[in-house]
Amino acid sequence: MTRHRLRFSGLFQKYFLVLFLAVVIPLATNGVSEAWFGYRDQRTTVEQLLSVEARSAAAKIQGFLDGITNQLGWLVQLPWTEEPDERRRIDALRLLRQVPAIVSLTLVDGNGRERLYVSRIGLNRTDSRADRSTNEAVAGARSGQLWYGEVRYYRDSEPYLTIAMSGNRPSVGVVVAEVNLKLIWDVISAIKVGETGHAFVLDAPGRLVAHPDISLVLRGADEATLAPFRAIREVIRRAGADVATSRDSQGNAVAAAASPVAGPDWTVVVEQPLSEAFGPIYAALWRTGGLLLAGAAFAGLLAYVLASRMTEPIRRLEEGTERIGAGQFEHRIHIATGDELQRLADSFNTMAAELAISQERQERIAKLKRFLAPQVAELVDRKGDDGVLEGRRTEVVAVFCDLRGFTAFSARATPDEVMSVLSEYYDALGRIITKYAATLTTFSGDGLMVLVNAPVPVEEPAVLAVDLAAEMQQCVQELIVRWRERDHRIGFGVGLAIGPATVGRIGYESRFDYTAIGTVVNLAARLCASAADREILADVAIAGAVNGKRAMISLGMRSIKGYDEELPVYGISFEERLHTA
Repeated sequence: MTRHRLRFSGLFQKYFLVLFLAVVIPLATNGVSEAWFGYRDQRTTVEQLLSVEARSAAAKIQGFLDGITNQLGWLVQLPWTEEPDERRRIDALRLLRQVPAIVSLTLVDGNGRERLYVSRIGLNRTDSRADRSTNEAVAGARSGQLWYGEVRYYRDSEPYLTIAMSGNRPSVGVVVAEVNLKLIWDVISAIKVGETGHAFVLDAPGRLVAHPDISLVLRGADEATLAPFRAIREVIRRAGADVATSRDSQGNAVAAAASPVAGPDWTVVVEQPLSEAFGPIYAALWRTGGLLLAGAAFAGLLAYVLASRMTEPIRRLEEGTERIGAGQFEHRIHIATGDELQRLADSFNTMAAELAISQERQERIAKLKRFLAPQVAELVDRKGDDGVLEGRRTEVVAVFCDLRGFTAFSARATPDEVMSVLSEYYDALGRIITKYAATLTTFSGDGLMVLVNAPVPVEEPAVLAVDLAAEMQQCVQELIVRWRERDHRIGFGVGLAIGPATVGRIGYESRFDYTAIGTVVNLAARLCASAADREILADVAIAGAVNGKRAMISLGMRSIKGYDEELPVYGISFEERLHTA
């Protein structure tokens, strides 16, 4: 039961994964593409919005400064005389009332002498004639007509800016105005980007000129306060035309753009929190995530239902395959689902029937292989006709071989040692017999009988038999070397003859052997009995059939047991034969 559950669990996981991916991959692909293109579109929109707002803010600040310089221009229209100019004093006081950002005005004549000073916070001076020609503002205005000083902080808090303007002629002199930049706060605080985006102004050294939070401006040149604003400006410079991302003074991620204010060399920076700038993208991602979760839940439910419905048929299939695997080929699986599972069950039933037939075939081949070469057994089974095994008269080569001194060896050796030697002996000869497609008919103790050219005919059976015998002698001699190292005195002899014989299967219903009967069999057995260790003896018919294709050595006439007359006998040198091959 545990095995069933584990297999079902694995199948359930596969179905769940396939259905899950089938739903999630399209949703994920669509969500990612939507997020990517949406991000690009939103980034473009944010970039355009921030750039427009930055340019607009810079234009408003530039307009604020231009309004001041336009008013200052009315004070440098007429040349100075040596007499006090009451009209200029009245115009200066009127300008202070009209432009609240101006804190003080200083009028200098063409010779660089102070002629008038009016202030909101200090004492007014008239016609002091003090030399101001070396003043930085005066010199700057004379060289460039309009001069902007650096932002400085009154009492280290309020930002001030000095603006100096000269007239079209040197004789009209220069007007120097001190401007309180706190009033720019009205311009900056009115700039809104979205719900929480805002703008701020930095001068060239990176000091805060204006910010919606006036307290930050009133901190003056505090480095800790200015550091995040300078960092944002630096990131924008490196980004070029693209929207820059950085962190504001509170550590929040923001998108920012900048625009210059040309006159005083200021930079207007407009920033908007990324959470707000890319809010639509985040909302789309949340929607996509919701769809993915819903799709995953649906896929999981569907996979669970399908896998549950498949449990019982799969259990039956698994049980059936185990019983069939155990050899119960009569077992059948019955599934009536009308789908692929039913067809699979039908296939299993067909397979069981074929396996039963295959088992019978394998048993038949196994019986054939007991006395036929595996190639011959396969041939008989493939043709489905064992007529080749029926009795008939044909020319065969009978090969006999046995061990010399085996009887004495088996009498003094232990049974285990005897069985070990025989196992090595039959294993070596069996491989050679199979290699030459010969037929092993009988073996008893240490003796074997092998047929060549029956039941399946071969070309040049005598030559094939000579090679077979030579390789058998060579292989066993290698074994004998090892046996003698263990003090076993054993030799090996082979005899072979060719001639007509009656071949076929003999036996009874449950046991058949394939054999040969005839004079050639007796002669081969007698030659084997006459062969000494390392000898291969053949009759004259073998020598004639080989006809010089293999080296044959005439041993003259020999008396052979069972024969009244001496017979010509030939020897085969297996070392020379193998060396030549």
